[in-house]
Amino acid sequence: MQRQAYRLKAGNINNLKLITEELPEPGPSEVTLEVKAIGLNFADVSVIMGLYSATPKGQFTPGLEVSGVVTKVGDAVKTVKVGDRVMAVCRFGGYATHVNMDEKYAMLIPEGWSFEEGAAYLVQVLTAYYALRPLGNLQAGQTVLIHSAAGGTGIFANRIAKKIGAITIGTVGSSAKLDLLRQEGVDFPIVRDEHFFKNLDVILKDRELNLVLETNNGKMLMEDFKRLSPMGRSIVYSAADFITHGNRPNLLKIIWKFLTRPMIDPLKLTDGNRGMLGFNLIYLYEKSQLLHQYIQEIKELNIGKPRVGHELTFDKLPDAVRLLQSGKTMGKVVVKI
Repeated sequence: MQRQAYRLKAGNINNLKLITEELPEPGPSEVTLEVKAIGLNFADVSVIMGLYSATPKGQFTPGLEVSGVVTKVGDAVKTVKVGDRVMAVCRFGGYATHVNMDEKYAMLIPEGWSFEEGAAYLVQVLTAYYALRPLGNLQAGQTVLIHSAAGGTGIFANRIAKKIGAITIGTVGSSAKLDLLRQEGVDFPIVRDEHFFKNLDVILKDRELNLVLETNNGKMLMEDFKRLSPMGRSIVYSAADFITHGNRPNLLKIIWKFLTRPMIDPLKLTDGNRGMLGFNLIYLYEKSQLLHQYIQEIKELNIGKPRVGHELTFDKLPDAVRLLQSGKTMGKVVVKI
């Protein structure tokens, strides 16, 4: 069958071109999905810019997350059937009208959820949960600092932390996003402005900082790390400050940030009994059993539907990438087909 898909060679958003191509029949353990919605993630921007370590070489189709209807199944498929509404993660390839994928990455959309909500869930909720629990070991009564708290991952992180019984400090880059944090029940919403560290110290005056979900680099990362209490952890899963505005990377700025990036002395970690961990969710892709285990644990927390903040059409997908890149979004950016 034929499909439409966006392809590019990484390095410039303008390289995204919509083409028509043949999609082969699904393999024995694969399903064919008629895509109804595509979830955009900040990792997509890094991939398209060529700044992601797992970026494919040469021409490829980006996209890590989709939802849709199963139209074909391979002979060995057992978990889903033709006609099922599913949400799925993929190791690239999601910016398309139809995709083939192994059945183990396709999960039924919960009853009452739209396709847009299905496409807004898996990547960001798994990122939030993996940072907070398997890596962060967050416990009831502890305090967690969540950066980019108005984004899809930040919103889920706050909800999960509150279900655990933790105290949440949520940061945003603009005061226009504070109302959303209040609606989501963030205990201490705070803007990352020139008064950020002073305001953070006021919040932390009578409490320990046990965990940081770090999306920044440079001074922010180091100042956060200094404020961690003994046995505290910093979980790094993004470096948003390396992303620049514009259709292609600002190489001089990136080189400067790379050369001036913070250096952590391992011997100093023992002084304060603190730790720093980093992860990239795509490297869990081959561990599908863990992904299903975590999704079941998240389901038991009952954290509600994802918040879809922005919806664009398939022909506007490059604009959706630019919107996500701008840092002005709240909630998930979704492309509808």
